[in-house]
Amino acid sequence: MLDIVLYQPEIPPNTGNIIRLCANTGFTLHLIEPIGFDLDDKKLRRAGLDYLEFQSLQVHKSWESYLEKVKPNNVYGLSTKGKNCFSSVQYKPGDCLLFGPETRGLPVDIRHSLGEDKVIRLPMQPDSRSLNLSNAVAIVTYEAWRQLGFDGSYDTGELAK
Repeated sequence: MLDIVLYQPEIPPNTGNIIRLCANTGFTLHLIEPIGFDLDDKKLRRAGLDYLEFQSLQVHKSWESYLEKVKPNNVYGLSTKGKNCFSSVQYKPGDCLLFGPETRGLPVDIRHSLGEDKVIRLPMQPDSRSLNLSNAVAIVTYEAWRQLGFDGSYDTGELAK
């Protein structure tokens, strides 16, 4: 499957929603420190999470430590500064979907290190700033999973049609 990576997430309910999304899609969630809240935060728990959903969660001290440990095939960073639409990418198992903090987005140095072709965006109206992080992650995750034929789902054959 793919990795969802939240670079320095700040808002507990967003991360809680994304933990549940990963538990339901089979994607692995990685959090890059510093994290703007305690993982035991009641706002995080309010998303209705139980401990089974935390099984696919890994925390890393830095972006570099994630790259060194996991060695993803391709890293696609989501940014309003991206040139390519998220749906034009051909996702493959072992790829990484990278999302920046809610208030700042992906830092410019990370975007530049990925290369222009690996910084993707979601289409929006011209005067829009951004989507909610958990919504953006869900949209891209389901597109990637669709391209993989909804691998691992309870009804893979019917859903992939």
